[in-house]
Amino acid sequence: MFIVLISIVILQYYNIQMGATKTDHFTDKQNAIASIAKAMGHPARIAIIDYLLKNNSCICGDIVDSLPLAQPTVSQHLKELKHAGIIKGNVEGTAICYCIDEKFIQKLHTYCQTIFTKLNEKKNNCC
Repeated sequence: MFIVLISIVILQYYNIQMGATKTDHFTDKQNAIASIAKAMGHPARIAIIDYLLKNNSCICGDIVDSLPLAQPTVSQHLKELKHAGIIKGNVEGTAICYCIDEKFIQKLHTYCQTIFTKLNEKKNNCC
């Protein structure tokens, strides 16, 4: 154990990286799209996005009333969506009012449009 600790200290002293995370091998754009896809990869989060699109903005309690989930679960999903930049929240008194972040919609639209354009250019010349 002592030898392992000494080795870590020596590596840190010489600023030697002990390994890169997998995300370091991809572009910022690829990591951003993956983060969005991961955040949207749960049906409860899609339901929250659908709710916000219908209602423009709301507080967590409104979402809890519309979904079959407990308040802490909805809060965790909102946290993940906010962390990915899909929604934003503004403090209103003691509550946070959530809405879809328009910048997110634009990024997603641009990315999907790029995919559709490239597919159209290929005209199904795949396999």
